[in-house]
Amino acid sequence: MKIILATRNPGKIAELRRILSDFDIVGLEEFPQIGDVAETGVTFEENALLKAHAVARQSGLPAVADDSGLCVDVLNGMPGVFSARWSGRHGDDQANLDLLLAQVSDVPEERLAAHFTCCAALALPDGRFRTVEGLLPGRLIRTPRGANGFGYDPILVPEGETRTTAELSAEEKDAISHRGRAFRALAPIVRELL
Repeated sequence: MKIILATRNPGKIAELRRILSDFDIVGLEEFPQIGDVAETGVTFEENALLKAHAVARQSGLPAVADDSGLCVDVLNGMPGVFSARWSGRHGDDQANLDLLLAQVSDVPEERLAAHFTCCAALALPDGRFRTVEGLLPGRLIRTPRGANGFGYDPILVPEGETRTTAELSAEEKDAISHRGRAFRALAPIVRELL
């Protein structure tokens, strides 16, 4: 059974194909007639469900979507659902990193706790759905490091690690990432419902 991954983000598509390698995963690039879905929710779950339901309805196929972001403790969990557009321009990773680092520039090192959150949703064309969540706790660093990954990966050091998520190999990151945890939890649900 083909499952549509409700994203056009090539980094996310590659990551999720690795994590869900036993499924026939296709991205939205194969469905140009399906437009982008506005992420108008105020939670990760709401945004993931908006995308999954819209793609399942428009395609007639099961759809998987996620919403994820960085939650910084001293910023009351922000940027959170606004992570990809924190600087005001959606997907401008460098501007988002620069703004976030400026916002925590006076915060003591011991107060830089943060975590990545991912809510993954499966929606079926008949309206049924399920969601799961994955977390990757860690701490921020002030100088980005690493060339792997995307988004805020260069500034989050996972608990128990000395490297940022952008310094981990793809396999290492998949094993511990918020997205990996969420989608591994979703995989048995996909098998059950399909």
